[in-house]
Amino acid sequence: MKLAMFGATGATGRHLVEQALQAGHEVRALVRNADAWSGAHPRLQIIAGTFAQPAIVGDVVRGADAVISVLGPRKGDASAVCTGGMRSIVQAMNAAGVQRLVALSAYGASETRNASLFIRFVRKLIAAKMRDKDGMEALVRDSALDWTLVRPPMLTDGARRGGYRAGTGLMPGIAGRLSRADLAAFMLQEAGEGSYIRQAVMVSQ
Repeated sequence: MKLAMFGATGATGRHLVEQALQAGHEVRALVRNADAWSGAHPRLQIIAGTFAQPAIVGDVVRGADAVISVLGPRKGDASAVCTGGMRSIVQAMNAAGVQRLVALSAYGASETRNASLFIRFVRKLIAAKMRDKDGMEALVRDSALDWTLVRPPMLTDGARRGGYRAGTGLMPGIAGRLSRADLAAFMLQEAGEGSYIRQAVMVSQ
């Protein structure tokens, strides 16, 4: 596949790029600063820019078979990066005629906000981040794209293990965990297979 990626320099994004290239896909990724990415690959194109530059976002998306977003806030950044970024991504996809979108959200967003006492506690603890995910999900759901929202539980830096569970009715619970490597593997697989088109899917070990 030809993949457009947003959030590639993050902890999950780096796994995504690495796994995509290993699988033989072509990757085009938007980064704020090209110096933030070390290493080159013949099937990897790094494009420097921001979401405030619609033409550049359009260049990243144009011609892609699928778009994968793993946007998340930087430490100390309280801005709604997921909502703002997704607004630009959806606009670029519509303009380019690209339909397939896989976007990272979080368990506890939108209709799962009251899934448990633990989730309600987490939402109070990181209220701004969860409101950002809510806003991003609303934009995605209101679009006409072939979208999939991916909601993991707490993420770890563990190794890729496989054997994770996925489903629209899955409830990971307080002990739910998933490595970023396994999350990347699932999102990459879903981008190609489309098993959860226009659905929010939970993924957990």
